[in-house]
Amino acid sequence: MKKSLYSIAAVFFISSLVNAQVIDLNKMPTPGPTPTVNITKPQTFKLKNGLTVMVVEDHKLPRVNTTLTFDHPPLMEGAKAGKSTLMADLLGGGTSTISKDDFNKKVDYLGASINYGANGASANTLSKYYPEILNLFAAGITDAKFGADELTKSKERAIAGLKSSELSAQVIGNRVFNALTYGKNSALGVFETEQTLNAVTLADVQDTYSKLYSPNNAYLVIIGDVKFNEVKSMVEKSFDGWKKSDYKFASLPKFSNVAKTEIDVVDVPTAAQSVVILGDLHNLKMKDPNYFAATTANYILGGGSLETRVNMNLREKNGYTYGAYTSLDTSKYDSNFGGTANVRGEVTSQAIKEFMTEIKGLKTIKPEELNNAKEKLKGTFILSLERPETVARFALNQITQDLPSDFYTNYLKSVDAVTLDKVQKVSDDFVMPSTMRIFVAGKSSAFGNDLDALGYPVKYYDAYGNPVAKPEIKKVDASVTLASVGDKYLAAIGGKDKVSKITSVSSAATTKVQGMEVGIKNTQATGGKMNMEVSMMGNTVQKMTYNGTKGTMTAQGKTMDMPAEMQAAYAKEKQIFPELMFSTSKDYTLGGIEKVNGTDAYAVKSADATYYYDVTSGLKIGDVKKQKVQGQEIEVPTYYSNYKAVDGVMFPFTLKVNQMGQDMQLDVTSYELNKATAEDFK
Repeated sequence: MKKSLYSIAAVFFISSLVNAQVIDLNKMPTPGPTPTVNITKPQTFKLKNGLTVMVVEDHKLPRVNTTLTFDHPPLMEGAKAGKSTLMADLLGGGTSTISKDDFNKKVDYLGASINYGANGASANTLSKYYPEILNLFAAGITDAKFGADELTKSKERAIAGLKSSELSAQVIGNRVFNALTYGKNSALGVFETEQTLNAVTLADVQDTYSKLYSPNNAYLVIIGDVKFNEVKSMVEKSFDGWKKSDYKFASLPKFSNVAKTEIDVVDVPTAAQSVVILGDLHNLKMKDPNYFAATTANYILGGGSLETRVNMNLREKNGYTYGAYTSLDTSKYDSNFGGTANVRGEVTSQAIKEFMTEIKGLKTIKPEELNNAKEKLKGTFILSLERPETVARFALNQITQDLPSDFYTNYLKSVDAVTLDKVQKVSDDFVMPSTMRIFVAGKSSAFGNDLDALGYPVKYYDAYGNPVAKPEIKKVDASVTLASVGDKYLAAIGGKDKVSKITSVSSAATTKVQGMEVGIKNTQATGGKMNMEVSMMGNTVQKMTYNGTKGTMTAQGKTMDMPAEMQAAYAKEKQIFPELMFSTSKDYTLGGIEKVNGTDAYAVKSADATYYYDVTSGLKIGDVKKQKVQGQEIEVPTYYSNYKAVDGVMFPFTLKVNQMGQDMQLDVTSYELNKATAEDFK
């Protein structure tokens, strides 16, 4: 028996060796046959008030996912832009029979989630709690309670959000691009301001709610561990009192592309990077026969994974950006093609050129590119079927997009049927390089003169889409020198004698990250020494130290050496105040006069930083320092204001920093001078 077992084992061992010999680990496995997809069709019924309900029984897990979606054109908000945002923020604030706190406590106690938005709502819960959650979910929709005090708080939050992002090139870019594409007086181009938000009244919120939250435009999709007959009875009981609206939404006007490709620019002097957005409008819809070919073409261009054409060019080949992408929107009310990348300011024109090169080259596609894209699209589709919300979306699209009944069951076959010829021809349906809007929000002094060489008309706008002249780069008066800029700054903060005696500066500041207060203690000393500690709820969560020769970083209880590039940067900063070296060092040069937050400022440049000094007051109002992160060079801008005296020397008590695209304001609570010891840098 033992010998027999050994023989069997030997057979399997030899078999494994034979199999191993024929596997080429460097070769991608050959895709198998396309599987058949079975998508459960929902059981549908309709309430008397017009609410369409679709139910899909799925008993694999004891969970139920519910989504409410409205199908209507966007609401034109005009001079009260933001009223739908405020309405959505107030939804879930209780009903006529239950307070906001009790509502939220009940949802939390059941381990569920309920979310409301301007265009719909969703709920997720264990199936045994579904009757209770459905009642709460429905009550928040059909019996929403709005209060004047809550509206005031909502406005304050919304306005604070606007102010916190007023210098964000990304926010400005999206706002102005939409305003130029669709017009500021359209539902798709209008934008919120402090003025429009303040104009919204409680009556406006209630009126918006009655228009947007109407059952005759609504679809309720329920997927999960439920039985159709039982859930039908629950829905009828919960939503029966929801009254329909007679409001008729205005149709969107017909939008058009620019007559000829142009570059539109918004000068954002504080921008760390240029936000590049390209786009055009088209008529392609999901039910169009060319939909799958167009989706495949967009995937190859920039809508897929990291190996897409625009990403391989702009990121991998040229290092202009962390990522470049394209999108193909075929929604019911707005079909558009878009491309986007955040790039270093000085390479903005080169990035646009390469982006357009890839767009124009879409008519030539290699067979291997097509095959790879098709396999990725099929794989993504198959994986998406594991999520209940995907099945819900499919069921909804089937109706709202007027899709063929077999659209999703034949999805994989439709992708397989895409040919090289179809993909190369279909690009004309959605990619229009001759009538495309190219938009840039960024520091125009870094790229403005280079854009003309691209051969497109260049137009300039302010941060709200109003035409303006090209920003003027002012020349520095001959009497102003690098040394005089430094001396004026030193005099403005307290005098060169006082400043030169400062050997260390310690500060404590607070900021908010995702609503949580964060404390930052920072100590700098001559010789490049520094120590920064970040704390949350009284606990240090991150620490970074450089003692003049060696740097370490600590996070989550683990300590590691500071990257060599970062250590070298700190080692160069021998002085706390670089202005003390302006008259003697060759590392700094005086540039031109640039606008910083609307103020004329002298720009002093070094190899890895630019410092800005108010032309009038002499105070430093900002700097932009270059850093290398994961092999990519980024710029980190910091802006200084609210100067106050500390032991006879002026220091800024408000700092605004943009780190990796995130805006953050630091409010300094205290400074200490010349108090640091060697222990602070251990």
